[in-house]
Amino acid sequence: MPDLQLLIFLVILLALIFDFINGFHDTANAIATSVSTRAIHPQHAIIMAAVLNFLGAMYSTGVAKTIGSDIVKSAGHVDEHVLIAALFGSIIWNIVTWRFSMPSSSSHALIGGVIGAVLMSSVGADGLNFYGIGKIILSLILSPLIGLVSGCIIMSFLFRFFGRFRPTSINGKFKKMQILSAATMSFSHGSNDAQKSMGIITLALLSGGYIDAFEVPTYVKVLAATAMACGTAAGGWRIIKTIGGKIFKLQPISGFAADLNSSIIIFGATLLHLPVSTTHVVSGSIMGVGAAKRINAVRWGVARQMVIAWILTIPCTAVMGALTYKLVTFLI
Repeated sequence: MPDLQLLIFLVILLALIFDFINGFHDTANAIATSVSTRAIHPQHAIIMAAVLNFLGAMYSTGVAKTIGSDIVKSAGHVDEHVLIAALFGSIIWNIVTWRFSMPSSSSHALIGGVIGAVLMSSVGADGLNFYGIGKIILSLILSPLIGLVSGCIIMSFLFRFFGRFRPTSINGKFKKMQILSAATMSFSHGSNDAQKSMGIITLALLSGGYIDAFEVPTYVKVLAATAMACGTAAGGWRIIKTIGGKIFKLQPISGFAADLNSSIIIFGATLLHLPVSTTHVVSGSIMGVGAAKRINAVRWGVARQMVIAWILTIPCTAVMGALTYKLVTFLI
């Protein structure tokens, strides 16, 4: 049986791998719209996203505390085997969905993995904080719906004020503004997504007795932020194509509206210490922006496939987390 220190190290390693994969899996969230409209060169967009993802990840730890304390009742209800299983199952899910170019939620994957692993452990359902889980799932469900509605409102507002101008003139100006909106989207993405693995690492340190209270150490923030930035720098071209062009054919003005709307919602969730899926929020925003132009401008068939994947993520990763837990406990 490996000692506790080795298991803690394995949790940290898997959490950083999860962050790295989250970085290239969710790169599309921040830069797909600006790349698809040619507002910024892809390589420049990725470098910008990587830097701002890092800075965003260092911003706060509120979401990390929600992940670490709202899924399970206490650190005593989880051990390193549970966290290893949850992370491993989430990583596999992210790789599979990336392979099939499907924008899936890393947040859903991690939460589902933790739930499944805890249910399979000796504490079972008694270890889960169902009120906290309900709050998290509610934020994950509502955020894309809010994104769709507010995206439609913002785009309608822009049409009202700029509709009388020539499209070529307006799109030229909004290409420059898209760089700013992509930058704010990258920062907000880092401020929310990187904290999820920070929460898991801190939970492992607390359950192992390495820290006395759930406060994210500075070195954990730096490690998680660096892993996500490196993953972002690796790029995520498969999903960029899906988000940037398959839902709705974006123009610079609509790309700006989608990014602005998404960054406001995600950063607002960060301030409220709520984890949200950046993939869901961005996709909802793009659907809303497209619907503002006309309902049939949105490729609802692609949107429906994405919604099915979103619905399946938590139950599928819960099963994967449970099965992985049995495997992990057998091997180590």
